[in-house]
Amino acid sequence: MQAVDSDAYLKALLSAPRPGADRVLAFYDHRVGCIGTDPRLLLLPLDDHICHRGDGLFESICCRERKIFALDEHLARMRDGAHALDITPPCSWEEVRRLILDVARASGRDHGDLRVFLSRGPGGFGISPEECPQAGLYIVALAAKPPRESVYHQGLTAFSSAIPPKQEYLARIKNTNYLPNVFMAAEARRKGMDVAVSFDENGFMGEAAIANLGIVDARGRLRSPEMQRILPGTTLLAALDLAAERMPVLQGPIHKEDIATAREMLLFTSATLCVAITHFDGRPVGRGEYRGRPGPTALWLRDALLAHMLARGAAY
Repeated sequence: MQAVDSDAYLKALLSAPRPGADRVLAFYDHRVGCIGTDPRLLLLPLDDHICHRGDGLFESICCRERKIFALDEHLARMRDGAHALDITPPCSWEEVRRLILDVARASGRDHGDLRVFLSRGPGGFGISPEECPQAGLYIVALAAKPPRESVYHQGLTAFSSAIPPKQEYLARIKNTNYLPNVFMAAEARRKGMDVAVSFDENGFMGEAAIANLGIVDARGRLRSPEMQRILPGTTLLAALDLAAERMPVLQGPIHKEDIATAREMLLFTSATLCVAITHFDGRPVGRGEYRGRPGPTALWLRDALLAHMLARGAAY
């Protein structure tokens, strides 16, 4: 293999296959300092510690009707993670927020997804953060469509994962060490099911690969797991606030056995908001006319969350 000059290398780079390029709408790299729209130029320095050490943070944010859902809540969580990892952004948090709005606007779409990455930064292939003189900031706008209505009317299937919840010191940081989540997604694919659910060594519920969970128990209370070993999702927190206006809400341990007597089992993500899990470990969830079907809480919470997010979303 012959070494080539920069012009020849750039030509080869731009002609290289780029799977997923059709989803990439706009992106920003703080080192470059401008927004790009050619997916072939969406590149990450290999010596950035986010790449070879997983030393970084990310946020997945949903956009609907030119509104960015829970932008300030996502940024607050990223600030907490940056404090925990001792990563200082390459610009102010106010500037990070403005740049996110700029990238969303450059996408030219009313609906989509955003990914925001705060990395240790490039500088070497060791493990010490001292290699990296400045943190990296990457923002990507992706094409995405709102979920199909059939998802809400049919619900999802779930099962007990073999992957345990994360350790407490990592679980509350949305970092890029996502191998456990990858394993859970692979489990679901192998089993032909939608959602893998983690449980700790005592049988208490954790979370799904990219979602939070909850149940409506036999007493009609909306319950979510304790936050010690799960990531506190922005959608879950909003749902708990909204639900508190209509029903008792409780955060505390949920044992696997509680699912058998639950009226409903719910899944919360920023993209789908609230979706019913209608079958768990091969058995229908719920009772009466809603057994094995989406229940009333799942349906009204989905609508309430959508209205809430649109009313409070950051317009771009």
